[in-house]
Amino acid sequence: MRGTSVAMFLALLCLPPSVHAQPVAVESLPPVVVRTVPQSGDLAVDATLKEISVTFSKDMTTVEMWSWAEITPDSFPKLAGKPHYLGDRRTCVLPVKLEPGKTYAIWVNSARYDNFRDQGNRPAVPYLLVFRTRA
Repeated sequence: MRGTSVAMFLALLCLPPSVHAQPVAVESLPPVVVRTVPQSGDLAVDATLKEISVTFSKDMTTVEMWSWAEITPDSFPKLAGKPHYLGDRRTCVLPVKLEPGKTYAIWVNSARYDNFRDQGNRPAVPYLLVFRTRA
C-alpha cells in the first residue's frame, strides 16, 4: 500500500496546479494519447506508411493547433502534407514520407510545445512516439 501511495503522490506532482484544485474527473484532467499508428516501440513499421496518427482520450481543439515536435532533425519524418484532424475530433494525422531502416522519434506535445489541447484548452500530456521502419 505504501508504494501505491508514493506512486500516486509522484503522479500528482506531474499535473499542473490547476488540476489539483478540482475534483478528479475526466473533464478536468488533461487529454492523454490512447493510440498511435504506428504503435510506439514497433521495430518493423512498413516504410510505405503514408500517415502517422495519434488519438487522444478527449475531443480536441481542431483548429490548426498541434505540436508534432522533433527531438533531432534526423529522427523527424519528412512531411508529405499538412497535419489535420479526422472527423472524430480526437485523431490527428501527420502525412509523412518514411525511409526504410530508420528510427523515428516524435514528441506529441513536449515541455516546450503544447499546442495539442482539448476543447477546454488543457494541453495534452506529452507523449514520445518512437518506432523503426523495416530495412
